[in-house]
Amino acid sequence: MSVLRSTDSALPVPPDPFFTVGARLDNGLGRTGTIHTPHGDIRTPAFIGVGTKATVKAVLPEAMKDLGAQALLANAYHLYLQPGSDIVDEAGGLGKFMNWDGPTFTDSGGFQVMSLGVGFKKVIAMEAVGVQNDDVIAHGKERLARVDDDGVTFKSHLDGSRHRFTPEVSMQIQHQLGADIMFAFDELTTLMNTRGYQERSIERTQAWAVRCVAEHEKLTAERSHRPYQALFGVVQGAQYEDLRRQACRGLESIVGESGRGFDGYGIGGALEKHNLGTIVRWCCEELPDAKPRHMLGISEPDDVFVAIEHGADTFDCVNPSRVARNAAIYHPDGRFNINTSRFRRDFTPIDENCDCYTCTHYTRAYIHHLFKAKEMLASTLCTIHNERFTVRLVDEIRSSIEGGYFEEHKAETLGRFYAKKRQAESDAGAGA
Repeated sequence: MSVLRSTDSALPVPPDPFFTVGARLDNGLGRTGTIHTPHGDIRTPAFIGVGTKATVKAVLPEAMKDLGAQALLANAYHLYLQPGSDIVDEAGGLGKFMNWDGPTFTDSGGFQVMSLGVGFKKVIAMEAVGVQNDDVIAHGKERLARVDDDGVTFKSHLDGSRHRFTPEVSMQIQHQLGADIMFAFDELTTLMNTRGYQERSIERTQAWAVRCVAEHEKLTAERSHRPYQALFGVVQGAQYEDLRRQACRGLESIVGESGRGFDGYGIGGALEKHNLGTIVRWCCEELPDAKPRHMLGISEPDDVFVAIEHGADTFDCVNPSRVARNAAIYHPDGRFNINTSRFRRDFTPIDENCDCYTCTHYTRAYIHHLFKAKEMLASTLCTIHNERFTVRLVDEIRSSIEGGYFEEHKAETLGRFYAKKRQAESDAGAGA
C-alpha cells in the first residue's frame, strides 16, 4: 500500500508534545502520562465518560465535571443523524454545544457498522459463543448496515432513511463536531466472524485509514480557524495475534503529505474477556511508545486493571451510566441492585466512603423508593455515583503507578470487589 510523504506543510499541528509519558510499571507497558489538548490536559490513565448524543444520560455536564471526569466522548453516527453535525459546527463545536469546556472525543461510526449490521446488543460481546458465521444476524433483528470496500450503507434506526458512511464522510462529520480527539473509520467485526473475514476486514480498515489521514489533512487545512483535532487509528484483528500485530504495524506505517501519521491509536474490536490483557499487550508492544493508546469500550474493574497494566492510557464505556438506569450500583464490595427489598429501610449512603454528590446527600432507602416509584431522579443519582466510582477507580490506579504500589493495590481492590461473587461461585460449585 502506498504511503504519502512530504515534509513541506503549513498544516496546524497538535500541541507539542501531544503526549508525555510519566511513571512506568516494571513490565514497561503500563504507565502514567498526560495528553495535551486545546481544551486542557488529560492525566492518564483516564476513564472517558460516554455522552453518546452530546450528553451523559440523566446527568448535567456540570455534574460530570464535579465528579472528576477529565473528558467526554460523543458518537459521530448519532450526532450526524440528530441534530446534524452541521448544527454542532455552527454552535462552535461539541464542547460549546453541550456546555463542556474540557477535552472531547468522538468515535467514527465504526461501532455502528457492527451493531447495525448484525443487530446484537449495544455492548461488545467478550465471549466467543456459537459457530463462526460471516452472515450472522441476531434473532428477530433486521440488518440495517452493509459493508463494502468503499464504505457502509445503512438505514437510520430513527426513520429508516438511507445513508452512506465512507472514511471521507466520517472525517467530515467529526471535523464538524470539532472534538479534540477523533478516530479513523474502521470496520468492527464480531467474534463470530471467520478467520478469513477478519483478514479481509484488516485490509479494508487499513485502506480506510489511509483515506482518513488524507481527508483529515485536507479538512485541517480548510478549517484552520478551528483548533487542531488529533486523529487516532483503530486496531482491529479480533483474537488473532498475527492480525493484531499486522494491524498495528500497518497503521503506524501510514503517513500523510504533511509527514505526520496518526496522533494516537485506539484498540478496538470484539475480544474474549480472558484474553483482554494479552491482546492489549500484543498491540502495545507494536505501537509507538510516544503516542497514547485508547481502549474502546471497557469499564469493569478487572478489565480496567488488566488494560492499564498492559499499556492502555485511556478508555471509554457506556456501562456505568447504562447499568445505573437499571438500578445496578458499583461499590467497593461488588455490584448490587438497589431496587431489591433489602434496601427499603436502609438509611445509609450507597458507599459511606464515596465523595460523590449522591453519597453525601441521599440514602439507599430513598434511591430504592425512587426506582419503585419510577422517578427519573433515580437514574440521575445512580449515574452520578457509578461515573464517580469509575473515575475514582482509575484515578487511584494512576496514583498507585506513580507511588510504586500498583500490584498491591490491584490485589486489594479486585479481591474485595469480586469476593462475594467468587464465594457465591464456590458455594454453587460445592453444592453441584
